Amino acid sequence: MENALLIGLSRQMAMTREMATIANNLANMNTAGFKSESMLFDQFVMKGASESNGPSKITFVQDFGQHRDLRDGTLQMTANPFDVAITGEGYFRVQTETDVLYTRNGHFRLDEAGQLVTANGDPVLTDADAPILFAQDETGITIARDGTVSSSLGLRGKLSVVTFENPQNMQMAGGTLLRTLQDEQPVDEPRLMQGAIEGSNVQPIIEMTNMIEVTRSYASAQKLIDQSDQMRRKAIQELGSPA
Repeated sequence: MENALLIGLSRQMAMTREMATIANNLANMNTAGFKSESMLFDQFVMKGASESNGPSKITFVQDFGQHRDLRDGTLQMTANPFDVAITGEGYFRVQTETDVLYTRNGHFRLDEAGQLVTANGDPVLTDADAPILFAQDETGITIARDGTVSSSLGLRGKLSVVTFENPQNMQMAGGTLLRTLQDEQPVDEPRLMQGAIEGSNVQPIIEMTNMIEVTRSYASAQKLIDQSDQMRRKAIQELGSPA
């Protein structure tokens, strides 16, 4: 009976974390550049645990990580000259207060100083590791397919687009920003599109279906726990009753 309780509880704990992941996906279904995530599960064999009537081992549920769906999101045309979408591999480099972070969210703007920044105000970096500044009288700002930025005053720099050996190891750093200790690898032929942003690749119908399945699985584990508890109570009552 104790094994049944532990198995049920391990399943519920895993389902709780999976539900949180699904909820986060749904909350970001309209966030530019967001990539959906899913939990990775495995069996965990508890040492010394076995069925009382046989040698078979007891296995529990263990979530050991998350998988990020790296497929491109749908391109959304905005006609905003400062919006830039990446198609294919690559991440923009962004200078935050603490470190250089990475994002696929190309919804950029100009701050009061004329600097190209993210929606949160973090400078977007060039391949020369510098921000891009525009004068107030500059017009005709264009961003080429390879990231080269030009205006009425000429060449202004080239947006830095990098990738990594294992993008799955990148960790969330808030919003759509990612961090990693891996070495940067410049994308040789980046494919950028001005006047567009990459939408989230979250598929709401699939996420809602997953949410229903997780809810049912959680309820099933709860039923197992309730039945085990009832058996425990009944055994205590019968063993504790006077002959």
